[in-house]
Amino acid sequence: MKTKKVISVALVAAMAMGLAAGCGGGGESDSGEGQVYFMNFKPEVAEVWEQIAAEYTEETGVEVKVQTAAAGTYEQQLKSEMAKKDAPTLFQINGQIGYQTWKDYCADWSDTDIYSHLVMKDIAITDENGEGVYGLPYVVEGYGILYNDAIMQKYFALPDKAVDISSAEEIKNFDTLKAVVEDMTAKKDELGIEGVFGSTSLKAGEDWRWQTQTMNVPVYYEYKDDGVQDKENLEFTYSDNFKNIFDLFINNSCTDPKLLGSKSVDDSMAEFALGNVAMIQNGNWAWNQIKGVDGNTVTEENIKFLPIYTGVEGEENQGLCIGTEGFWCLSSQASEADQQATLDFIDWVFTSDAGKEHVIKDLGFIAPFDSFGETEAPDDPLAQLVMQSMNDTEIESIGWVYTTFPSQTFKDNYGAALLEYAQGTKTWDEVKELVVEDWASEKAALQE
Repeated sequence: MKTKKVISVALVAAMAMGLAAGCGGGGESDSGEGQVYFMNFKPEVAEVWEQIAAEYTEETGVEVKVQTAAAGTYEQQLKSEMAKKDAPTLFQINGQIGYQTWKDYCADWSDTDIYSHLVMKDIAITDENGEGVYGLPYVVEGYGILYNDAIMQKYFALPDKAVDISSAEEIKNFDTLKAVVEDMTAKKDELGIEGVFGSTSLKAGEDWRWQTQTMNVPVYYEYKDDGVQDKENLEFTYSDNFKNIFDLFINNSCTDPKLLGSKSVDDSMAEFALGNVAMIQNGNWAWNQIKGVDGNTVTEENIKFLPIYTGVEGEENQGLCIGTEGFWCLSSQASEADQQATLDFIDWVFTSDAGKEHVIKDLGFIAPFDSFGETEAPDDPLAQLVMQSMNDTEIESIGWVYTTFPSQTFKDNYGAALLEYAQGTKTWDEVKELVVEDWASEKAALQE
């Protein structure tokens, strides 16, 4: 297992579009006088956080409430909860854009114990002047195209396969990926699958993998070309590259493109877990979901990652998308006792033996804190692959620039446009035009 020092070096590369440092609390433990209310962002780990909260309450007597927002509704539910008397004491923002929305509710982490353990302090969220610590990164993650290598090996063993390679590891660019996928689609009956890709879930609130995570790739390359970390006006230079991979997803899926508006992430992950499809886009957080599906046939040794190839020049050296949108904020509106209780809870999660066990084995987090030793890292297959990609100096990890996307409205509108495109009621030129116009208008609205 790599040491945290090695991982931290890789984090610098993974966070090429990185953010700077900055939230409040600290002092002697007085947790018995306060309580914790954690507003959780990820539905897929809701049960784990509830288990952690119950264990902590049993051990300390401190009440820890966990509420999880439904997919795609976090901002809406957070606004509702923050208006209540007993508002969340711990909540999440997705980067500097999120901080601009919630900065009046963010305390400064600078003097807290947990911030002192943060390995790479320059990925935290600061104020406009680069001062304070208002968003604490708590996990590093990676995503790409998951594939079931048992199905892939079955394809590569076919005597009449159309592509002259012998393993998925030899897929190094979009052209090869496209050739393999389309040949697999033609031979899906021989392979015993319903489609190469699981459903491209375009149901409202379930489309984040495409309007956010896939979109991250073309925006990353546009930022890179321009030497910037954000743009007031996106040109969508790599729109054809997005279209390349999106077309491949929807045209080689187990579900007709016109029906994708009814499909959820859970649907697609079940399709993958049951071996009905060979590939699906998702991240290392998906392993618990996959292995939890009744009848799951995907084994640890057969689940692998490919980068999201889109046809960009030089992508043979492209790695996974690695970064974080997970930044915790300590509510500045909470009482001093509740703030301290929340800090004590976080310290327990990330520094105690019991808490770290949950982080590693149940949450599957690659945690960016020096309280985790070299052997204290997730052993699930996807986290291991992400860590390998982070530490591979021969490839270029794609940083998570989608934390600069202007708003949830922008992403929702984009997702709706992708569904219309998939259903044949909107052209790609119309989608591109909407993206460019919405980006500019939503960025402008941030300045008002």
